[in-house]
Amino acid sequence: MKGMGDMMRQAQMMQKKMQQIQEDLKTRTVEATAGGGMVTVVATGSQEIASITIDKAVVDPADVDMLQDLVLAAVNDALKKSRDMQQAEMGALTGGLKIPGLF
Repeated sequence: MKGMGDMMRQAQMMQKKMQQIQEDLKTRTVEATAGGGMVTVVATGSQEIASITIDKAVVDPADVDMLQDLVLAAVNDALKKSRDMQQAEMGALTGGLKIPGLF
């Protein structure tokens, strides 16, 4: 039974580390751009969009579709970078082992 107690302690330690990583990720950010930097999106490691900056030069009332496409591309790229950051942090904790339901 001693082995079971050690496993439980290790699981609790891992859970605490995971919680620390999740808290840390809330304060870390990634940045993505589209249109050669005309649209910039900043996302947190917890997959929240922190800011969107649009250069005035790209705002053309006659071409709203292009602006929408640029914003969408930048947001999707920022969220991908955020997921990659999460996976890298959790991979370091789990030694690369993929655990279902963990991010």
